[in-house]
Amino acid sequence: MTKDELVDKLELENRDLKKQLESLVNENHLKDEIVIQQSKMASMGEMINNIAHQWRQPLMEISSLLMNTEAKIKLEGDISKDDIIDTIDKSNHVIQFMSHTIDDFRNFFASNKERETFLIAEQLSSMLNIMKISLSHSNIKVDIIIKNNLKVCGFKNEYAQVLVNIISNAKDAIIQNKIKNGKITIKLYEKDTRSVLEIEDNAGGIPFEPKQKVFEPFFTFKKKNGTGIGLFMSKLIIENNMNGKLDVKNTSKGACFSIKL
Repeated sequence: MTKDELVDKLELENRDLKKQLESLVNENHLKDEIVIQQSKMASMGEMINNIAHQWRQPLMEISSLLMNTEAKIKLEGDISKDDIIDTIDKSNHVIQFMSHTIDDFRNFFASNKERETFLIAEQLSSMLNIMKISLSHSNIKVDIIIKNNLKVCGFKNEYAQVLVNIISNAKDAIIQNKIKNGKITIKLYEKDTRSVLEIEDNAGGIPFEPKQKVFEPFFTFKKKNGTGIGLFMSKLIIENNMNGKLDVKNTSKGACFSIKL
């Protein structure tokens, strides 16, 4: 083989290798695009599941309000104007919360959200106001101990979603374990320049190790119709979006979740 023929052969092989390399690059790029789309779809699925999880509680509250009003009409034959207005006001409050849920989780992965300063006690009061009917129907008492009325800077509505998730899980654990005198104790205090909110139930605690598994996506334990999204999303909100810490431990009574900001 002459020198020119060898050069021609090498150039031909080089072109073939270049085409193969371009094909591999395009193939890998396509795979990357598919992975990105799959990730987006998975995130969207998580959001939809979480909205369903979040909405179930408010819908139960509205149903309870309407059932109470209907029962008064049927039993007493009449209902006062004040009772009707009270039912409407409470229903509107729950509906507004549901509307905020859509806005909050639609923007969950957006980078242009703005932080704001808010009082933790006010958010806690707002959430308990929404949930008090179902807690009362389940004979669950809530004790609130506020040592410091603390302000924090973060995403107020997302913080509220975390409170709903943790309190709802405490309520479900009490019901599932058939605790007669169900109790949820909530403490708010300051430690080492950080706000600490503890939510403790008396349902016996988390019966497996490591307890941090409760924060894994899609993890449920003896929970009917659970999506396993609530606590997973709560940890993302507190730790990724608000630079805080969400943890859990067992006490002598049950499970205790702590939110530190």
